[in-house]
Amino acid sequence: MTAFDGYTRRRIEYRGLEGDPIPAFLFAPTAQPARGGVVVFHQHNGEFHFGKSEVAGLVGSPFQAFGPALARRGLAVLAPDALTFEDRRAQTCGVEPHDYDWLQHYSAMSYRLLDGDTLMRKGLDDAQRALSVLIDAAGLDTRRVGIAGHSYGGYTALYHAAVDPRCRFACISGAVCSFGTRRREETGITLFEAVPGLAQMIDTHDVLAAIGPRPTLVVSGTEDKYSRDADQVVAKVGGDFITEFRVERGHALDQERFDAIVDWLVGRVAADHVT
Repeated sequence: MTAFDGYTRRRIEYRGLEGDPIPAFLFAPTAQPARGGVVVFHQHNGEFHFGKSEVAGLVGSPFQAFGPALARRGLAVLAPDALTFEDRRAQTCGVEPHDYDWLQHYSAMSYRLLDGDTLMRKGLDDAQRALSVLIDAAGLDTRRVGIAGHSYGGYTALYHAAVDPRCRFACISGAVCSFGTRRREETGITLFEAVPGLAQMIDTHDVLAAIGPRPTLVVSGTEDKYSRDADQVVAKVGGDFITEFRVERGHALDQERFDAIVDWLVGRVAADHVT
């Protein structure tokens, strides 16, 4: 365990469904016991050598460092490596890139498809385990836990919250866009979403609607191709469980969106009065 100003960070490891080790950072406040907790799923950004360490603020964008920011505000945070990122790469570990990184990520999807499986199934199983680990490791009240993610992490949070009612609140950033808009603008689909027939059964508004009535923050940018029509998707869902934060900028997070996400997550725990 390493101590910092206002929080501690501990590297932990647990097992996935396939027996694979899942490394993660666990953050905890030092001024008081954690009032609640959040699993933060890291982004993609074409940087497979960055995972939990970017959420820790050790590498990459400072606007992905949700672990320290939330822990200093009284929340416990778990930041796991997604499959094929950082310390979950077969050829190497750490925060240096490797020539095999992209191919390994692609193979994680394609070989599962050959076996009649999907990367999404694996990713969602990992996500549900992460929430269980956070609750147990930090000793949290299950009524005060949620999830958050931007970009690749946002897609994980979107689908995870839809299928796991233990997510009492969810922040989805840079990942709400209809299949039609993405197809029309030739926006790349994450390999996580490469599920045969998925777009014939559901669209993004269906997944978002499945989270309700649990509080959900949707963060988007008008110039972000991954959340181009987020406002229209939200309008199609209806209901008052969604809070929108939309800016006239692109995909990468900035100080304004980072602060808004942190404030909303802290506010959700504070507002979630236990009865």
